[in-house]
Amino acid sequence: MTILLCHLEYPVILAFWATLPSLEGVNAMGTYLLEAMNQERVSGYGPVDEPSWVPTFFDESPPHKGHRISREDWTLTCSSEESDYPCQNAIDGSNTTSWRSGPISHLKGHISITVDLKNHYSVSALVILPPIDTEKDGLITHHEIWVSMDNKNWKGPIAYGMWPNSNRQRLSAFEPTSARYVKLTANAEATESSWIGISELNLYATLYTIPRDPKNGLWGPTIDFPVVPVAGAQEKSGNIVLWSSWASDQFHSTPGGQTAMARWNPFTKEVSKRIVTNTQHDMFCPGISIDGTGMMVVTGGNDASPTSLYDGELDKWIKGPDMHLRRGYQASTTLADGRVFVIGGSWAGGSNIAKDGEIYDPATRNWTMLPGAKVKPMLTDDMEGPWRADNHGWLFGWKKNSVFQAGPSKAMNWYYVEGEGSFKGAGERGEDDDSMSGNAVMFDAVNGKILTIGGSPDYDKSWATSNAHVITLGEPGQEPDVRAAGQGGKMHSERVFHTSVVLPDGKVFIAGGQTFGIAFNEENVQFVPELYDPESNTFTELSQNNVVRVYHSLSILLPDGRVLNAGGGLCGNCSANHYDAQIFTPPYLLTENGEERSRPEITTKLPDTIEVGGKLKFHTNRRIASASLVRLCSATHTVNTDQRRVPLHFRRRMPVFGRYHVHIPNDPGIVIPGYWMLFVMDEAGTPSIAKTIMITSNVKTIGGASDEQTQYSSSRMRFQIELAK
Repeated sequence: MTILLCHLEYPVILAFWATLPSLEGVNAMGTYLLEAMNQERVSGYGPVDEPSWVPTFFDESPPHKGHRISREDWTLTCSSEESDYPCQNAIDGSNTTSWRSGPISHLKGHISITVDLKNHYSVSALVILPPIDTEKDGLITHHEIWVSMDNKNWKGPIAYGMWPNSNRQRLSAFEPTSARYVKLTANAEATESSWIGISELNLYATLYTIPRDPKNGLWGPTIDFPVVPVAGAQEKSGNIVLWSSWASDQFHSTPGGQTAMARWNPFTKEVSKRIVTNTQHDMFCPGISIDGTGMMVVTGGNDASPTSLYDGELDKWIKGPDMHLRRGYQASTTLADGRVFVIGGSWAGGSNIAKDGEIYDPATRNWTMLPGAKVKPMLTDDMEGPWRADNHGWLFGWKKNSVFQAGPSKAMNWYYVEGEGSFKGAGERGEDDDSMSGNAVMFDAVNGKILTIGGSPDYDKSWATSNAHVITLGEPGQEPDVRAAGQGGKMHSERVFHTSVVLPDGKVFIAGGQTFGIAFNEENVQFVPELYDPESNTFTELSQNNVVRVYHSLSILLPDGRVLNAGGGLCGNCSANHYDAQIFTPPYLLTENGEERSRPEITTKLPDTIEVGGKLKFHTNRRIASASLVRLCSATHTVNTDQRRVPLHFRRRMPVFGRYHVHIPNDPGIVIPGYWMLFVMDEAGTPSIAKTIMITSNVKTIGGASDEQTQYSSSRMRFQIELAK
């Protein structure tokens, strides 16, 4: 008899089975089948990773498309452990137990914990929970993360840096990397505790890999910071100073008077942190410019009136004079004579007062109002009204102490600082609309060329554009030439809240952003960067990354020709905070196999200072094809008015191989006084590691000050500022 049960419902099958006669062998089969139907049979009794504690990401951005790797098969190896706190406690699923190292006083160098995943995964993040019942004892701050396929050949560090000094969950997110072994090392000498420990350790992996194609550049490593870096600037030494707000992870509810800061050395990989209190200034949402003496000038923000000065050579913050108007989200730029012009900033200090221009003189350390430099011509038509309309101006110091405002309003303007200041309309930016939180980059200052890209008509809840233009400046007051950049005047992708930097070869790197801009939101993200080539007037897509970079992110060119891409968030208990940065290595530094190319090198010790119009002589270790100057930059909220590139014409000093001289352009409106990086490129386009020099100007201020105050010699200016301290 053939019985067809496959199409009968479960209750019908049970009733039918009960009617069958008790035949030999049928009862055994019936028991087997009934157990299966009642879901009483299980396939094995192996261990299952069912932790009582799992990572939550209420105050930091989760690993993008990451999945927690189940830990039941893992084995851990620790370089040190206390007998009552064994290594395996770090993956026992409980946040009430922990692994602890032995006494650090008995250990030297690094302490490590190595995970054998037993299988290969596309690992993209590591998350640790410090011991939760010991306050700040046992915290891992300075760390490195390495990966391996065989536990012998290690790659990395793929992430390193300094986690915040708190016992909250800590994350390192990095590019998806195929690995079976993951090793976390902690610097024993950098900890303030007598031991270090981990309550829970988890790893995340993506269900995909990202192709690594060197001809499109490569991402990594990740640098972890103890603050969410939303503002930053370069120092002459190559160090990068980064900061958040009064707290490391939020700007709101500020008590005022302090700023959480980190400092990173890209050569030694050292990361440090401190709280700046002596300037009594919460420097979130400021204007930033590097003046003609090389001093960083940070204005307004959460504390809307103060000015803070940063001397990178001394690593010292100095309290400056208050501005006349309270400002936040303003823009500033350095002029041909080294002074700093600021305008806008209705995010703080009220929007019922027109935030017209004012100017800072580093010689006298005073602010002067410029009531004729009206903000009204540069306002956007933002749907939220005046408090958004004057934000994040695209300002460029230019010839004869003029300032060109390229955006984000579609209306462009010239500003002048003589007397009480004035302005003059410069036409519209082609067919472009208002482009708030877009970018503008002066990629060729000699020819007055500015690339503008992306943005949106309104600050928040607004669709981004892919619009791209090249603006060419003439003499001050002349209407500039505006032409479409790229095919049809478009990038490949719509972007807002993105960032960009000019590279030594004149190309412009563009990263991150959203297609629909919403602050502290991580949807509609652009992960594929682009590279604009002015020679071919084209945009090329580069290698995508796997870390979100949108609102409150920044990018800075490093002295080795790479790019630091950092930050995002700063919203307290929200899932958009990024305590990290990534390094992007452009294609010009890589071989076809992804190895770093051999670089040209400037072998001469350069002078510390040189005047605008001066002649610079140097030796190189090989033939070079081009050279350029790139000004040290500062960046926050998509604005980087300090960066600009000056292509240099050079001559080879015949008949001696490897000896060259270049003439610095003789207009300080092109070569704004301050610190500049000198790059040379070989015939393959590979840049050297930069040499940094101070370029000075003998241009006098126009406001009627005495000769003693107006000579912009760097040494005199620094001496005057030191006296004023």
